[in-house]
Amino acid sequence: MCLLVCAADYVEDQTDFLLIPRHQELLGDRAKDCDIPVSIEKTGLEDRGQYTLSYVLFRCVCDFAFDEICFIQSQKIHPSVCPSAGNQTVSLEEPACVFCFFSLPTAGYLYSLKGGVELLSAYEYPEKVLQAVLTDHLLHVITNALAALAARIEDPYIDTTMKACPPCSLEVCALRMQLFIGLRSVYVYGRHVVLLSMADTETPEEIERNTQRRGLTRKWTVSSPKETSAAGHGWNLYVVDTVPPLTLYQEMVEYSQRYAETNPQGQNLRHLLSEAHLLLRASILQTSEQQELEEALRQNCAQLGDSFSRGNQKDCHLALPYYRMSGLSVTEVISRNRPHPSRPLSYGPGFLFYLKHYLLEETEQSETADEVIDIFSQSEPSELVSVCASPSMVNVSPARTLQILQHLEDMTGVSVLLTITMATMMLRMDNLPQYTQLMERHAEMLLVYGFIEQPRLLLHGGGGSQDTHIHPTALTRQLAKSQHGLLVAAMVALHENSKVQLEQADHIFRVCGSLSPSLSLKVDFWEAMLMASSQEAVIQELLFRLASVYIDRLTTTNSDTHFYPPHTPSKRKSLKTADDLINSCSHYGALYPWLTVLSPAHTTSSQHQEALHKLQSLLCGPSLSVGFVMPLLERLSEETLWGFSLHLLCCTRRGHYDSSIEKLLDRCPQVIIAYANHQLQGKNMALWWQKLLPELCNRTRADSNNSVLLAALKETLVVVAMETTPAEFLELIPDDGTASYFLPHLLTCSQRHLQA
Repeated sequence: MCLLVCAADYVEDQTDFLLIPRHQELLGDRAKDCDIPVSIEKTGLEDRGQYTLSYVLFRCVCDFAFDEICFIQSQKIHPSVCPSAGNQTVSLEEPACVFCFFSLPTAGYLYSLKGGVELLSAYEYPEKVLQAVLTDHLLHVITNALAALAARIEDPYIDTTMKACPPCSLEVCALRMQLFIGLRSVYVYGRHVVLLSMADTETPEEIERNTQRRGLTRKWTVSSPKETSAAGHGWNLYVVDTVPPLTLYQEMVEYSQRYAETNPQGQNLRHLLSEAHLLLRASILQTSEQQELEEALRQNCAQLGDSFSRGNQKDCHLALPYYRMSGLSVTEVISRNRPHPSRPLSYGPGFLFYLKHYLLEETEQSETADEVIDIFSQSEPSELVSVCASPSMVNVSPARTLQILQHLEDMTGVSVLLTITMATMMLRMDNLPQYTQLMERHAEMLLVYGFIEQPRLLLHGGGGSQDTHIHPTALTRQLAKSQHGLLVAAMVALHENSKVQLEQADHIFRVCGSLSPSLSLKVDFWEAMLMASSQEAVIQELLFRLASVYIDRLTTTNSDTHFYPPHTPSKRKSLKTADDLINSCSHYGALYPWLTVLSPAHTTSSQHQEALHKLQSLLCGPSLSVGFVMPLLERLSEETLWGFSLHLLCCTRRGHYDSSIEKLLDRCPQVIIAYANHQLQGKNMALWWQKLLPELCNRTRADSNNSVLLAALKETLVVVAMETTPAEFLELIPDDGTASYFLPHLLTCSQRHLQA
């Protein structure tokens, strides 16, 4: 395959005017739109069909930084092929990566051609360049001046905070510069740079005269090469060995130490360290022997971290990624940033930024917790609550920290977060009376707001989606023992404010469950969540969980065996009763009137009755899908009256009124009128005479002494007489000789019809 890069720079017409098109760059398949025909030099391979012509890049360049358009060798394209890692043999058909670098008199461009054409980096030259050569680490250029450096002006993969690379606008440092006069050409072979120079024989007067002449004409023409003087020139050939990266880095370290002695926060020091950083990172990518280079890079990152930790507020955030890459522990970073005895309160903003993020993200216990408290009490007292809530601060001295917090309260006044933090310290000191006194300072809702603002007072971890990444604090465990309502309210608030996930909250209550000797805190949390949540997916999940729990409690002797070991005594009630949920949660519906007859309170325990009413309320509500709970209800027998009520309720919710009427007449006929008055209304009104009346007639005929059936029949006839016409009523009267029983109701129906 032949990779073709077209760099079109100008077009000259027949009138000696130069037409310079606008800047244009076409990449990939779009490069074919440049309308420039390309011919391939015949090599003999074309006869065998072993080549492919591909347009990959068209770039139209307008460069006015010179007097004459003169593209010498810097105009040429320099493609290079890079083998894949671990593969010493380069496949010309499938190279791992292909780069293309071409240079203009004032700028150079580096492109990647593998997997799509992309501009990787652009360089600008302070002087007009005669030739440019790109190597693995360095860009070598020959200029008219004695020395010139290429400054990077564009690089999409640099200048990001977390990658912690020096910015793209960084000027390049010049070390080990050697002066060569009259350089004409440069080539690179391995670690050798070959230079060809030629002494200029032109006198200063000739140079000035030629310069003035060029200024007068200033015609846009292509310069022609100068005629070679008959006297000849003095040619010189130099072969220069490039300095190994590690050696060059060590020299940079020596220079940086000199800068650090005079001005530790100076820009020259940071500039030199940044260049050394780029050199090391590039070298690590190019060599297999990385141990010494990686150690040097860690040392360099530590030095850069020190520089940014003491720098100004603008760049202080860079101390965090550099210290992380250095591999230093927080104790080592603190020791490197201890202030001078003459300025005991002087901590750099970058160091404080690093320390705050370390305490926010790390879970490793800090050995210098008390020193961290001192640092923030001196520099940023407002951050003390956040610092104390960090899981890294578990080793802090609670008594000493409490004194600092009390002093802060005296200075700033009472606040919810400060009160909770002080109560936490009292809890660590096992001073429960003082803990209780502090927690009673504020109303429960204010405490909940405090937990929303600082969730780490209750939860540690939470970096992942799995529940094992989060665990309760000592304060959370205490709330599970003594203030379970506050804990449930706080966890609901944290979930609704996206501070904790549902599964993580479940894990917290599961861990704290052994501390609660009664009904599950997790179920209390689910019920509270159902009252607060507006997310449909969460609501449906909670409805299914709660229905499952209520059914578990109805099918087991001990209502808590689903969550606790058997024989755990129950000492407290749920946070919300069935009536509380019906009155405050729209997902719980009011119990149908006919259900009260089927589930008398004296037949079951209070907890059993509570679970039954909550499940019945869910089935009476608008949100629970009956189809989801029907498989669970198969565990409940219809032998008990309350079990029968649940199956009848599900059957009714599914619209099976005919079978429901039959079941109710078979099992509990005294409820049929209450059931019909509630369920057989509206579009179901016709079932009074289409289903209920025939069923009652047949059953009464079979058991004429059944007073319950006779009373239900009379009530049914009253409703039928009110809802039908006399003709319709006559058709309903059975022809078994009992018409006299129906005549009074027929008379009522006729009178009502005449009045209407």
